[in-house]
Amino acid sequence: MSSCSREFTLSDFDFELPEALIAQHPTAVRSASRLLDGRDLTPTDRIFRELPDLLQPGDLLVFNDTKVIKARVFGEKASGGKIEILVERVLQNNEVVAHMRVSKKPLPGAKIHLCGGLKNGGFEATLLGRWPDENGPLFHLSLQGNNGQTPYELLEQFGHLPLPPYIERQQDSGNDPDEKEDSERYQTVFAAHPGAVAAPTAALHFDETVLAALEAKGVERASVTLHVGAGTFQPVKTENLAEHRMHSEWYDIPLPTLAAMERCRQRGGRIIAVGTTTVRTLESWAKYGNITGDTSIFITPGFEYQVVDMLVTNFHLPKSTLMMLVSAFAGYEHVMSLYRHAVAQHYRFFSYGDSMLLERKR
Repeated sequence: MSSCSREFTLSDFDFELPEALIAQHPTAVRSASRLLDGRDLTPTDRIFRELPDLLQPGDLLVFNDTKVIKARVFGEKASGGKIEILVERVLQNNEVVAHMRVSKKPLPGAKIHLCGGLKNGGFEATLLGRWPDENGPLFHLSLQGNNGQTPYELLEQFGHLPLPPYIERQQDSGNDPDEKEDSERYQTVFAAHPGAVAAPTAALHFDETVLAALEAKGVERASVTLHVGAGTFQPVKTENLAEHRMHSEWYDIPLPTLAAMERCRQRGGRIIAVGTTTVRTLESWAKYGNITGDTSIFITPGFEYQVVDMLVTNFHLPKSTLMMLVSAFAGYEHVMSLYRHAVAQHYRFFSYGDSMLLERKR
């Protein structure tokens, strides 16, 4: 039975991953990471800096230019109990939407003292309620600093980069030895628009050397913005994929990017998405017609891609929606075979790990 006609369940996207293959730090040089070339049935092991040689003049690379904000903040409830918040989205009027880690959830109206609170040089948060409704999974907060700072300014001053749960750090100790490295390397070299709480990790491999080589090759570049949410790390818990509730993220496609894609099509070039967030952005536009807004698109095998021809992507978590997205793109059996090869050849996995190059299955 072909992968297009069969019914997939969550277990189909599971695989054995030795813990030692989960990258805890980036490679010393961005483009020195490995690249698994999965365009053909037989994979080829490469180094990422070889990517320009694999593309053609007239191709178009589309990046996600979101910037990761320092969204993780530690503090205390008025009672003294420890609390950690992870800002998911910044709203108007100094308000934010956040995840909250605490032993007992505070009630609406409660004050939360963050980084010592106002009296000790930090800032305050007032809990307004749940989000997006009274039974929602997130918390709606109003932030107040000593000097009228915006939420972005407060997070930049007091927050920590929200590294994925599988990367071990000591952020709550007040002295994280990896903070300097992470602040540089868990950010793309072209990050421009603050708002993400996770990096578009496939783009972390690009450095000035690779970008210059792409330009010399005649490969064009364009950008979209999708503010990656913490939902990207949420495991799928329902064996029946139709029952999974996909998280929502905000995106924007600038008009020059739409024009660049049209020119690419007219000259016979290929549109190459850098990362699954770029895929979700472009395919959301193609499916629903909106160049900006929220998307909760859930791409599983059987999905009909309309825009993206090739994909640069990292290796994803077992049973994740991103495993489903790449399987829908390049074919389930092929992707699972590539993952078996990657494990056998000790590729590095997840956000700080290596990458792969895929072609859309026609």
